Amino acid sequence: MPTLPSLPPLRPLRDTLQRAKKAATAVDARLGLSRGLPRPEHPRPQFVRDTWKSLNGTWQFEIDQSDTGLERGLLQRPLRRGITVPFAPESTLSGVGHTGFMEAVWYRRDVKVPPEWRGRRVLLHFGAVDFEATVWVNGVEVARHRGGFAPFSADITEHAVPGRSATLVVRARDPKNGPQARGKQATWEPNTHCHYTRTTGIWRTVWLESVPLRAHLRRVAFTPQVAAGAVQAVAELSQNVTGARLEYQVRFAGVEVARAIIAADVDLAPSVTLQLAPEDVHLWGPGEPHLYDVTVTLTWPGGAGEQRVESDVVETYTALRSVALEGTQVRLNGRPVFQRLVLDQGYYPDGIMTAPTDEALELDIQLALAAGFNGARLHQKVFEERYLYHADRHGFLVWGEYADWGVSGAGRQGENQRPQLHFVTEWIAVLRRDFNHPSIIGWCPLNETHQRLTDQVTDLDDATHALYEATKLADPTRPVIDASGYSHRVPHTDIYDAHTYEQNPRRLAREVGGLASGRAFTNTGADGVTWSLPYRGQPYWISEFGGIWWNAEAAARSKRGGNESGESWGYGARVRSAEEFYERFAGLVGVLLDDPHMFGYCYTQLTDVFQEQNGVYGFDRTAKFDVTRLAAAQTRPAACEGAD
Repeated sequence: MPTLPSLPPLRPLRDTLQRAKKAATAVDARLGLSRGLPRPEHPRPQFVRDTWKSLNGTWQFEIDQSDTGLERGLLQRPLRRGITVPFAPESTLSGVGHTGFMEAVWYRRDVKVPPEWRGRRVLLHFGAVDFEATVWVNGVEVARHRGGFAPFSADITEHAVPGRSATLVVRARDPKNGPQARGKQATWEPNTHCHYTRTTGIWRTVWLESVPLRAHLRRVAFTPQVAAGAVQAVAELSQNVTGARLEYQVRFAGVEVARAIIAADVDLAPSVTLQLAPEDVHLWGPGEPHLYDVTVTLTWPGGAGEQRVESDVVETYTALRSVALEGTQVRLNGRPVFQRLVLDQGYYPDGIMTAPTDEALELDIQLALAAGFNGARLHQKVFEERYLYHADRHGFLVWGEYADWGVSGAGRQGENQRPQLHFVTEWIAVLRRDFNHPSIIGWCPLNETHQRLTDQVTDLDDATHALYEATKLADPTRPVIDASGYSHRVPHTDIYDAHTYEQNPRRLAREVGGLASGRAFTNTGADGVTWSLPYRGQPYWISEFGGIWWNAEAAARSKRGGNESGESWGYGARVRSAEEFYERFAGLVGVLLDDPHMFGYCYTQLTDVFQEQNGVYGFDRTAKFDVTRLAAAQTRPAACEGAD
């Protein structure tokens, strides 16, 4: 197995996370609560305060199949059963394991805000709730949110008094019909092909956080400036306070390498450049996951006549990493790096879309690296921040994606995922959440939109342009693909791609081999009519291919005359042996590695997912193949890497 890249020291950030964890443990001890919480780690490692408290664990729960719970008094009364948050009720880890459709579900629990938070603001955070959430504290509505993949928060200071118990109630609606971004969640009862078990309600960590009453940091955005050897920092404040100032302390391997102090009472989003000395410039990239720890401190004088100073302190990190486009190349830190990506859908047998542990998130990255991949396309799911944290630490490249597969504006799947305004608002929230992660090197707001190229401009054309331009506006530092595969409708899209599951390497070479003469393979409809605007010489890759179907047990049953229908599914004809898999895998990746006009590929996929059994690993993450052979096929130099 190839040696995984060594990680730089991150002791200051780890120390902060440990302090935060100890603080939460101490709070629970005073409240007489058990610390055996699921997913107890800090959910937002890029924005850590000591004053936080996880609300994961046992909640009251009830399925509201007719979505009439509000009328029937579910807001006021105890609920009939329990559930383990943050796992969705479809999962076994939730303790519910109900995989049928649920129009609405309700959650309830009592929360005691730590008494030492008196005189401070109390924020309630949800990592994700699918699909439409309403939140009440002591019977008062404090938040509404649509979209199953982005986080949201509520200020509950007026409703949750420190030292006293408050009742928290959440209703999550997840209708079977109606447009919403679902990703790979099946809109019919059984799992089939590449449609999987649904996720309803709370499926990420819920937590409380205390911030100063008068002002606090809402966000800090870091933009690396590799050419200047600096990082630009922009802090978003809840409000300005006369005499306030911001201080940044930047450390590398525990040693301070930069410090800046600026006024914070003039601009609502004060900006500063954190300049590094030449000897302190350490670039982030594959095999070189160099990170800088940053302490951000907002301070201001106390009230009139007071000598004390109030402050809000956040621990975070940043990196120096550039992405540039030159001809058909995507360059990282000024050089071409072939992107050997694997499709990762982030499903787990016991947690569905929620990883059972933090270690499970990191394991998927380690498994990908061991097989020779240097990154992943995070497919049809907005992954949790801790996954991205581990990707940052491992120098693992990532393409971020919204969960909107199958948008077409017509037909069964299209009607369910027809573009809505919340697509744009939720996607912008994701971009804001994940902007600082150096591992993210590109964005994909749409995937496989089904649309013929006609003279008529449609709502889907508008939606494609809106999501593309919103992405560029929110983040001009990374390349954006307007729609992965199928319908490219933005002529100036940064990246052009196609999806193909051709299983024969020779036919694949003929299919995608036109780049040298400026012709790109594009996806077409069943009638042969193209879906995309003409290729204009952008960087090009095959962002889905492979999907080689192999299940040793199903193959053995088939050889004995058994029926594997419904038990195993993959693309193309299933290989007859593991040896045939190695040969086909090496042939397919070799075609793309040897094309000097190709900047990367994404192989489908990292693991089996339910009945879709075309993963490099099993659904339970057990080995299906000798991954050293897969790594050997991938890690030889690519043609584009010799073009520097």
